[in-house]
Amino acid sequence: MTNGQEQGRTFEASLEALEQIVRQLESGDLPLEKSLELFEQGIRLSRECQERLSQAERRIEILLRDNQGRPVVSAFSEPTENGAE
Repeated sequence: MTNGQEQGRTFEASLEALEQIVRQLESGDLPLEKSLELFEQGIRLSRECQERLSQAERRIEILLRDNQGRPVVSAFSEPTENGAE
């Protein structure tokens, strides 16, 4: 897969590809060179996912600012069993 294709992949697709690589590596049935290749791909995918999560966090922080640009912090509440908060 080329770098342009990797950049066009969704977060979910990148995470699924990373999970597949982990399953392959955990099987232990791969030759060393293939294991190293998959490990390198996994590191790239992990960094890509982390960057996307960081970008999402920054976007959320921007969206949650008040009209003076100060961050608005509120407590997170777990939804109740019937779905209401």
